[in-house]
Amino acid sequence: MLNVNIICIGSLKERYFTDAVNEYKKRLTRYCKINIIELSEEKIADKVSDAQIENTLKKEGEKILSKISSSDYVIAMCIEGKNLSSEELAKKIEEISMSSGTVDFVIGGSWGLSLEVKNRADFKLSVSKMTFPHQLFRVMLCEQIYRAFSITANAKYHK
Repeated sequence: MLNVNIICIGSLKERYFTDAVNEYKKRLTRYCKINIIELSEEKIADKVSDAQIENTLKKEGEKILSKISSSDYVIAMCIEGKNLSSEELAKKIEEISMSSGTVDFVIGGSWGLSLEVKNRADFKLSVSKMTFPHQLFRVMLCEQIYRAFSITANAKYHK
């Protein structure tokens, strides 16, 4: 059974987001071992310099990389990544499961992901050119992972 980690900066604050993520986690247990790893967001002032942003990205990147094993397949969620359909994501996850025991989906903080995390990634994935709140995006990612497994299993969820 594939291990799926969602490694993210920040935690869910609103109960409705937590409830939605927990529902998808429960549904996913029939297909994979799902784990959500929340890492603390670096505190940064409202008005910041480029150097402060780089420092924040570096610190958050180090936290993320400390949770990734060398054998993990890493998917960085970033706007410059490739757009996939739900069916293509299902195929991608199926391919990963043939070669790796663990896939890590990585969601950065407010400023995104460090270059080091992006360089470690085996694949860069974007779901849209639009920007979404991180809490909402986590729900969306859980749903798409569930949909991908449903597609592979020929379940009725995906129409």
